[in-house]
Amino acid sequence: MNEIKICVIGLGYVGLPLARLFSTKYKTVGFDMNQKRCESLMAGHDATLEVADELLQDAIHNHDFVCTTDIEQIRDCNFYVVAVPTPVDADNHPDLTPLWGASETVGKVISKGDIVVYESTVYPGVTEEECLPVVERVSGLKFNEDFFAGYSPERINPGDKEHTVEKIKKVTSGSTPEIADIVDGVYNSVLVNGTHKAPSIKVAEASKIIENSQRDVNIAFMNELAKIFNAMGIDTHDVIDAAATKWNFIKLSPGLVGGHCISVDPYYLIQKAQVYGVLPRIMSASRRLNDGMGAYVTNQTIKCMNKKGVLVKDAKILILGITFKENCPDLRNSKIVDIYTTFQEYTNNISVYDPWANPAAVKHEYNIDITNELPTEKFDAVILGVAHKQFLEIDVKGLLKENGVIYDVKGVLPRDIIDGRL
Repeated sequence: MNEIKICVIGLGYVGLPLARLFSTKYKTVGFDMNQKRCESLMAGHDATLEVADELLQDAIHNHDFVCTTDIEQIRDCNFYVVAVPTPVDADNHPDLTPLWGASETVGKVISKGDIVVYESTVYPGVTEEECLPVVERVSGLKFNEDFFAGYSPERINPGDKEHTVEKIKKVTSGSTPEIADIVDGVYNSVLVNGTHKAPSIKVAEASKIIENSQRDVNIAFMNELAKIFNAMGIDTHDVIDAAATKWNFIKLSPGLVGGHCISVDPYYLIQKAQVYGVLPRIMSASRRLNDGMGAYVTNQTIKCMNKKGVLVKDAKILILGITFKENCPDLRNSKIVDIYTTFQEYTNNISVYDPWANPAAVKHEYNIDITNELPTEKFDAVILGVAHKQFLEIDVKGLLKENGVIYDVKGVLPRDIIDGRL
């Protein structure tokens, strides 16, 4: 292959860190349909906070990294990487619309001998059965004769400053043995801990989707234990700490399962499995259980309020945090919203404080008003929903009215001040 010039399509939580990393080794262009996003990135700031401003600015000024919405600027690339979202619709069915759109973009610019690599999380078969036919149709080129493909599943953990993209070992694959070697070599050249070359694209696709499905199932087990032990009056975290003294016990914690990966990706495999006549009972049950945990937290909080004689109707409620995880601004599929909407059945006096979230983005996505400033009034109940570092430094008990209730979803507050936790 000639000198490699990379285009990363989709500059979100996955695409931008990868494009920035590639730019340290190769001529790299980032492509996104969002003009404001590209303008903000070219000004040297990433609103997702996944790429530090100094790294982004270094890529732009010292490595000629460019972010653009202009398709003409990616026409001379020869190694395309697709990193767009793979959401589900209102019925939890896979929505491949972003992938189809990105594949059309690739089809408009791809040339003979070029390679397109998909990173988006999908069920086995999507790359070859759904995406590449679109590239063929738009380009007029023949797959595996005129152009080639690979799959290297994304492994980005939003907000994690330890397991950054260059330190994470990645799975790679290619549509022919020779292309697999090229794809593997490109990724290997920028990764500290190297790669694992899968024997086929379908194996690589499957490996990604079971990573997140496994975590979903394991967390669902912990959530089920929390429900059991809460009913028994036993602290779940104490039980887990005791069990974790055994060398082969997998220590996880109960909690809300949101975000764009663990709470979404299993639906892709669930849907595809049924096409083959297999009903994935464990995965389906895990999804139902985890999706119900927001309402469960609300009901447990109300139970604590009733025990202390706090009137639930029209009560003043404060929820600490709305992002889907701690110390990052990612709002995707936040299950804190389920706590909020369940409480709305009893009261409209609900405040949400989150110093990490963008209020305009929350309003647009969920139609919820939030504040970035800690409220000064007193509340009947406070729910710590996200373990932001700022929440560990405030006097949570000082936010309560007399007989007020604190419910700790994350299990991080002092035991002597809380009324309940998962």
